[in-house]
Amino acid sequence: MFKKSFILSLAVVTALVGGSAYAAAPKVGEKAPDFTLKGADGKDYKLSDFSKKGQTVVLEWFNKDCPYVRKFYDGKTMQGYQAASTAKGTVWLTIASSAKGKEGHMDAASATKYKTEKGVNSTAILLDEESKVAKMYAAKTTPHMFVIDKKGLIAYQGAIDDRPSASIKTIEGAQNYVLAALTSLEKNEPVKTASTAPYGCGVKYP
Repeated sequence: MFKKSFILSLAVVTALVGGSAYAAAPKVGEKAPDFTLKGADGKDYKLSDFSKKGQTVVLEWFNKDCPYVRKFYDGKTMQGYQAASTAKGTVWLTIASSAKGKEGHMDAASATKYKTEKGVNSTAILLDEESKVAKMYAAKTTPHMFVIDKKGLIAYQGAIDDRPSASIKTIEGAQNYVLAALTSLEKNEPVKTASTAPYGCGVKYP
């Protein structure tokens, strides 16, 4: 009996400590948790400022060393998504939440270098070195995508597409949930697929 209770208690502690990032995950239809993060460009970016301006926002959880992320960046596919979306007025925020000493960690200098070398077309690369915003959104993977509508409500969360593979060959013909959500919002239509299970590398929390 003692052994069973000990194992149960250990499981609870593990869930609270190791899985704390997943507590109280925001749901589709709810107000997106507000935050302010410093961009690699030195500017502060406050999420609610964009909804005040009636702008749609994409949040993209990012780890430059994750093969599932490289799948989209090495062939400049993600850069194309970003350019097409921001050209229509969407704000695209790429969030680097890997903790210091963990895979994919970025400071302002390394993020700026990556943005230049890879031709990143997002509005900004945001530095979430303490993973605080990742925890607010219960971000599980890189990439983990969120689309926030003009009213500041979460319209989509989950995978970028329906091909959970690190192979660049799987991009062609895939159903892109993020682009579909943006198209629906642009047409003032309901987002048909509003939530999916994200895939990729686990976010490198502290």
